[in-house]
Amino acid sequence: MPIKPNENRKEPNSSFRGKVGEAIILAGGLGTRLRETIPDLPKTLAPVAEQSFLKFVIRQLLSQGIQKFIFSLGYKHELVEEFLETHFPVLQKKYCIEEEPLGTGGAIQLACTKATEENVLIVNGDTLFKIDLAAFTNLHLQTNADCCLALKPMKSFDRYGAVELASDGRVVSFKEKQFYKQGNINGGVYLLNRKKFLQETLPAKFSFEKDWLEKKVSEKNIYGFVDDGYFIDIGVPEDYLRAQQDLTPVPLLLKEIDKSWTVFIDRDGVINYEKENDYIYNWNEFKFYEDVKPAMKIIADMFGKVIIISNQRGVGKGLMTEAALLEIQDKMKSEIEKAGGRIDRIYYCTAVNPYDYFRKPNPGMALQAKNECPEIDLAKTVMVGNKLSDMEFGRNAGTHTVYLKTTHPHQSFPHPDIDLCFDSLMDFAKAL
Repeated sequence: MPIKPNENRKEPNSSFRGKVGEAIILAGGLGTRLRETIPDLPKTLAPVAEQSFLKFVIRQLLSQGIQKFIFSLGYKHELVEEFLETHFPVLQKKYCIEEEPLGTGGAIQLACTKATEENVLIVNGDTLFKIDLAAFTNLHLQTNADCCLALKPMKSFDRYGAVELASDGRVVSFKEKQFYKQGNINGGVYLLNRKKFLQETLPAKFSFEKDWLEKKVSEKNIYGFVDDGYFIDIGVPEDYLRAQQDLTPVPLLLKEIDKSWTVFIDRDGVINYEKENDYIYNWNEFKFYEDVKPAMKIIADMFGKVIIISNQRGVGKGLMTEAALLEIQDKMKSEIEKAGGRIDRIYYCTAVNPYDYFRKPNPGMALQAKNECPEIDLAKTVMVGNKLSDMEFGRNAGTHTVYLKTTHPHQSFPHPDIDLCFDSLMDFAKAL
């Protein structure tokens, strides 16, 4: 059967790639206020809900379309590097090491020399602020800003200063820390025109907030973007303790699933038998697992969208043709439809490069699906797979996860990246 438009696209269209895809994460702080709580770790590695806090920061950015990362490190940087190489081995990343503390301004300036895009997102590694990055980016570009600040509205606070805005969103002033009944605080998330910033003559050590934002607010094109998304700064013990509860994953309750939900399903090892350390080269080699077809009917009846998402590196390696892959997908889809099930879309990545943003566990294919089907809510999506990389893909995209023991039956569970675990796709379907 012919391939319908968008149904088997492995690469995103140009509009998906985004206008800002690079982030600097400032993760070099000493964390003196948390020293008694986490005496031997940089504060960005502080354990929160059984994960290092930095993992939440990275995954939030990945789920918003950030593809390239620069980590500005200082105190115990070796521990942060070890963490990243262990937990995010295929993340596109660079390290920028401070030999001595440079202040936030000096750290940003140094990291900007390693960036490649004209505009770069900057976040603090000990703060999680879930903003609408697309809208934030639009404001930054439409106003031709030197810098945009993400601002969090708060009530009855004295821990932060307040940011005053003009009616057009331009930052007018920064007010000192004192008690405010209500106001907008600097959330520590910036979009910075890197090229303009690096053209300035600046000292090696300075505070970005005090010596650049506050001193140059009247001469620079600086705008504020107010967003009431979730905000937590673990820099003080009370908020660090609050984060333990706030960031505990929301349980996946299968009985709550209805047609507003989406399911992402891996292919090899989930729908069909997987060839160990090899690829399915043609339809003759494709063998459905027993009960998969009736399982797909149950799943289609329960979920609003059923989407296959798989890595297909065999094409990229030249071991099989893309035409052969498309034939397999067509016939798989047809067989499932004959049994009463359905597949709404199929996304696949043929990239050989493990750092490719569209190759699992990086979340590009999930965001591509969301871009092409805006009705998809990734918070109401389940990723079903048979490998930990599938589970990491789900977490990186912001979905729930279901692990099938079809090929790796000894996978430990509970696991922080796995919500539920079943022996087969049919066992998952029966539980719905």
